[in-house]
Amino acid sequence: MRQHTYPNTGNYMQTKTIFGIDVGGTNTKGAIVDLGKGELISERIKVPTPVPSKPEAVAKVVAELVRQAGYKGKLIGCGFPSIVKDGVCHSAANIDAEWKGVNINKLFSKIIGAKVITTNDADAAGLAEMRYGKGKNVKGNVLLVTIGTGLGTALFTDGILVPNTEFGHCTLHNMIAEHYVSGTARKAENMTWKEFGNRFNEFLEMVNRLTSPNLIILGGGISNFYRQFRKYLTVDTRVKAAKMFNHAGIIGAALYAYEKKAGKL
Repeated sequence: MRQHTYPNTGNYMQTKTIFGIDVGGTNTKGAIVDLGKGELISERIKVPTPVPSKPEAVAKVVAELVRQAGYKGKLIGCGFPSIVKDGVCHSAANIDAEWKGVNINKLFSKIIGAKVITTNDADAAGLAEMRYGKGKNVKGNVLLVTIGTGLGTALFTDGILVPNTEFGHCTLHNMIAEHYVSGTARKAENMTWKEFGNRFNEFLEMVNRLTSPNLIILGGGISNFYRQFRKYLTVDTRVKAAKMFNHAGIIGAALYAYEKKAGKL
């Protein structure tokens, strides 16, 4: 893919133009984000996440995304598929086990040559939806569920993030929930949309009991097909598809980095 050139965005605290990265279990995506509008202002670049997804291999892919985008700024946000505390990886359900204990911020910052600030990938997507999307100005508890390789979750109370909930790793029918229902599970078991919808409704019933949300927002790749399975969702809570669908992870990662750097998180 050819390299694209965009304006130098080094003075990120004034421009609010940040590069966002969404590292997934299957694909890694990135783009330059205008945080004033909550929109991508460059082509979204997507490449396969390396297999095996070891730290150095993923770091090289992330650096290549930044290079292809022609981004010259000094701040980058990254959503990562694990529990993330102070930039350190604390779980490895959908990535290589070698990631546990790795300081993602330091590794990515070193290879890219810019400051990288990392958060959980679902938390990033949730932050974007709460700021620019369906969760904006919603009071009480709001739960975002991302449906992709696994099931990611992000919980907000009156707009405040409760980080690293990872309800997709709870047990459902004596299985890890995301092994029972997710994009990967649907493909592996060749589920119809009815089968998927019924299973996903069971998951929503479980998290509804745990969190009592006023609104559930669905994001991730499978949310693009919400119309195919929404009639099978009977959970007693409002359910809406995310406004930004699978762009939310990139936008939220950039937003998280900006606000973390500015001391707002």
